[in-house]
Amino acid sequence: MKYIYDLSPVFSISKFKASHTKTLIHFTHTTYKMFVNGGLLNPLFQVPSMSDSMSIAIASTNYIVSPSYHRRRPPFCYQFQYQYVNAGNVLFHSKKGTRDRVSLLNRIRAYSESKTEEKEVRKYSPILESQLLSEKNVSTDELKAIPDIWRSSAEKFGDRVALVDPHHDPPTNMTYNQLEEDILNFCEGLRVIGIKPCEKVALFADNSCRWLVADQGVMATGAINVVRGSRSSVEELLHIYTHSESVALVVDNPELYHRIATGFNSKASVRFVILLWGDKSSLNSHSHIMEGIPAYTYKEIIDIGHEHRMLLVDSHDAREKYVYEPIKSDDVAALIYTSGTTGNPKGVMLTHTNLLHQVNNLWDILPAGPGDRFVSMLPPWHAYERAVEYLIFALGIEQVYTNVKYLKDDLRHYQPQYMISVPLVFETLYNGIQKQISTSSAIRKVIALSLIKISLAYMEFKNIYQGECLSRSQKEPSYISATLDWIYARIVAAFLLPLHLLAKKLVYTKIHSSIGISKAGICGGGSLPLHVDKFFEAIGTKVQVGYGLTESSPVIAARQPYLNVLRSVGRPIRDTEIKIVDDETGQDLPHGSKGIVKARGPQIMQGYYKNPEATKQAIDEDGWLNTGDIGWICPSHSLGRSRNSGGIIVLEGRSKDTIVLSTGENVEPEQIEEAAMRSNLIQQIVVIGQDQRRLGAIIVPNKEEILLASKNSSDNGNAQLTKHQMAAILSQDLRKWTSDCSFQVGPILVIEDPFTIDSGLMTATMKIRRNKVVELYKDQIDDLYK
Repeated sequence: MKYIYDLSPVFSISKFKASHTKTLIHFTHTTYKMFVNGGLLNPLFQVPSMSDSMSIAIASTNYIVSPSYHRRRPPFCYQFQYQYVNAGNVLFHSKKGTRDRVSLLNRIRAYSESKTEEKEVRKYSPILESQLLSEKNVSTDELKAIPDIWRSSAEKFGDRVALVDPHHDPPTNMTYNQLEEDILNFCEGLRVIGIKPCEKVALFADNSCRWLVADQGVMATGAINVVRGSRSSVEELLHIYTHSESVALVVDNPELYHRIATGFNSKASVRFVILLWGDKSSLNSHSHIMEGIPAYTYKEIIDIGHEHRMLLVDSHDAREKYVYEPIKSDDVAALIYTSGTTGNPKGVMLTHTNLLHQVNNLWDILPAGPGDRFVSMLPPWHAYERAVEYLIFALGIEQVYTNVKYLKDDLRHYQPQYMISVPLVFETLYNGIQKQISTSSAIRKVIALSLIKISLAYMEFKNIYQGECLSRSQKEPSYISATLDWIYARIVAAFLLPLHLLAKKLVYTKIHSSIGISKAGICGGGSLPLHVDKFFEAIGTKVQVGYGLTESSPVIAARQPYLNVLRSVGRPIRDTEIKIVDDETGQDLPHGSKGIVKARGPQIMQGYYKNPEATKQAIDEDGWLNTGDIGWICPSHSLGRSRNSGGIIVLEGRSKDTIVLSTGENVEPEQIEEAAMRSNLIQQIVVIGQDQRRLGAIIVPNKEEILLASKNSSDNGNAQLTKHQMAAILSQDLRKWTSDCSFQVGPILVIEDPFTIDSGLMTATMKIRRNKVVELYKDQIDDLYK
């Protein structure tokens, strides 16, 4: 039987003189302490038999050198050719005190003597690495795995600029050829330092070109990447790392490394760490380090991978050391952790098929092509940003990485045709434009605001006569009423059109020059406020809203360029089914009826990692995903205002308690409500904030206690308090009790009547019906957030 031992990444053991490049190691079966850069060698290294001695083979290398060489350049693994040899020793400490000295570089495979050498399984992306295997006539049109995108795009768009990352050090521009090369090198570098197919690699970093290379490098090895942003808490990152059973870490920079080092040192097993940005020299001088764990820079991994790829290209024998298995479309590509009602995030397993469905079908929503430019600023670990990135690179588009700090300047400088973002960013742009108008001269302000109102009216009547409005009514309008409605809308729109065109020339062209987005803004991750939606439509900036979940990879519906109906999330994308069911009975509902949205299609996740119960609750036996959202589907009519809107989906809230802010952040309100109920001033509370920038609350106060608190805080306590005064007192008290929560409550709506079973606002088990409360006080909530 053959035994394989991983002597693990870089270990250096004093000095060694040898003319041999082939080495046989012989040592006795005793207790060994082997040191790796001052730390204990891989504890999994054991002698397999009970005999007193054994021989193992070390691969041949031309780089058995002094420690000074090790310091001058990164170690390379590619020189090792797994052969049995006839001399040499390796340093170990044993009870017999034997000590030999040798310096070995990088990862070494040691084999027990055997007549037959076992080959290592090497998974590969079928199209991306087809050249290495000399596979001929491989079509690059039909992608088998996500990393296949890079070979296909390099062939089509080779010298076109793929990405621009101007705000990292160093600033980076990469063509499609260069991007493919870096991904191949990073992938090979990971293999060299020990990543195996199906292992998990945690990628904790923010949006950048190197994130993309690392993401695709991991996938191309057949491993699974586990992603999260650098701003997450150490506890959350540690939970994700340990729950996913990750074996190694790729982190954004030394700052993140230092922040998580202490927690990971004691509670996680880490094979190695890779820094995407920054110099690892600062790691050794810092108190927070992961002792005994090798650290690599991005460039070192690229260099290691490049050298080993060159060896494989040049040496047939080197290629013959592996058994090659293509990555399958139904293999898990990524684990994305999303919020759960228990507080701990759940790992969504997305396969290559899931993600490729987005690449193959979203082009209908984004008819972009070579020469177009996107601005990207969302977290890349978010499924929405990730899917769109894969799509645009498959189409030969240039992507510019930016962030909130540089967004305004980058929009003006790069003049992108498209921008991918969340509702909050479009709200911020809207507020910035309004502020610019309000600070202009009086005459300019009056003209601009008047013309915008005219354009808003023009677009409203235009949507009516084009049949692009929404209706829940299943009844077809009469021919006469529909005709008269069409004629009236057409006449009014024709009257307003000249003024709308004047507004374009005088006002909107200046706005467009400052924000770019000449073709479309792509909005997802929450609901776009209607007034913002209408404004951008009026000034001629198309904003297409999409809808989906991490569990659906994520997009299941989106507004199309030629049918961008406001207040909706568009129709289902290709190969996707959506239906509405009754919340209690689960029965299918007709179009126009409000209920729970369910979706089915190739993009639906494989399931939650190590959580079959949660998977069963989310996906039924027929493959329908319960989205947890409440919505309805516009009925089809042949006449009237909604004649072209049949099949369009409208969302009206969530059936489960998770609140999604306009920033894209998910908030579980129960924790905040539980903390708030510790206050004696609060009788009942419902935290709100769906699609808003910040959380709010509807509170039924304990009147006696709040009056007492008012008197204690003022010598002139009033017998009666206004709702505004009560809200101020409650707000101060609420901050005290919820200070340990991740999110804080902003505006407060004070109501007098408590929630009761008789009013229908509570269940028989005394649970507040959150959706009914929000629906009942909808108008007041809207006023609260103005």
